Amino acid sequence: MTTNKTNDRVHLHIDNDSSLGIVFQVTPERLEAALKRHPQVAQKIRVTFENDNNNFEQHMATAEALMGWDIDVNRLCQQAPNLGWIHSTGAGVEQFAPFDWLPDHVAFTNNCGVHGDRANEYAIMAILMLNNRVPEMVTHQREGHWAQTFNTGIAGKTLLVVGVGHIGGGAAMWAKRFGMKVMGVRRTGEVHEFVDEMYQPEDLRLIIPKADYIILSVPNTPNTRQLIGKEEIDLIKTGGGLVNFTRAQVVDYDALRDRLERQEISAILDNFDPEPLPDESPLWNTPNLVITPHCSSDDSEVYIPRTLDLLLENMALYLDGKPLKNRVDPEQGY
Repeated sequence: MTTNKTNDRVHLHIDNDSSLGIVFQVTPERLEAALKRHPQVAQKIRVTFENDNNNFEQHMATAEALMGWDIDVNRLCQQAPNLGWIHSTGAGVEQFAPFDWLPDHVAFTNNCGVHGDRANEYAIMAILMLNNRVPEMVTHQREGHWAQTFNTGIAGKTLLVVGVGHIGGGAAMWAKRFGMKVMGVRRTGEVHEFVDEMYQPEDLRLIIPKADYIILSVPNTPNTRQLIGKEEIDLIKTGGGLVNFTRAQVVDYDALRDRLERQEISAILDNFDPEPLPDESPLWNTPNLVITPHCSSDDSEVYIPRTLDLLLENMALYLDGKPLKNRVDPEQGY
């Protein structure tokens, strides 16, 4: 589809990945509504979009900006001589790494922050589920076993947020509202208004035993893979719990499963490798575990509208030669 045929306008091409489903699809209706919300930008751009790389090379011949998810980057710079900016429709961008293919003059941005309230709601729901011992109750229900599982209130307990970005910061905010103490881990160690004590990744083994619950919200990069390995998992206090709605590669799921099988801790997991989780995976029948199938933070109604708003806000900056929001650091991988 082409929304405007004026050739002197900046050409933005949007490539849908139909395998992701309607939640993540740019439809004509969604695009038209977004352009109406940003009329000044709409007057300066020409938008095309296709599904699954159809006519991709033809569009890339004139495109200056590209939004997509499943993009073959190997020949992208040759196919797109005018390319100045790429936007990923997800927050995680590990499928594009390493970024040695990305020229210095091409900006790369991601969808960080689009998840918003939906992600915050999932985070606090998961923490409350752990404190109310819901994963254990679900295990007992599957077994047909009546076992009363009591606990105390959540106020005064300690949450460890590993990765205090948009999503982790939201989790910290809600935890403080419920009266929790919050410890955080950031690569930079930079303070955050809702975190009582901030640490860096090298401090993890010192602080994990102090946490009642741990929530992970870090990108999948070479520095974060197996960040929570067997030694870290063994340090989680008995009766504690872990929430992972970052990438599965960040956690040693085999080591986690060992402690879950012993019913020493509980967990709520939203990301897996591979996905969909295979039928034969032992995780399906692991006790004290609640599985959510990678749907924790994507709002079915507003994910793409918010994505398009971010895209067009950034387009206004791009047209003015200003720095873009959510620019990915190729060296850090996020």
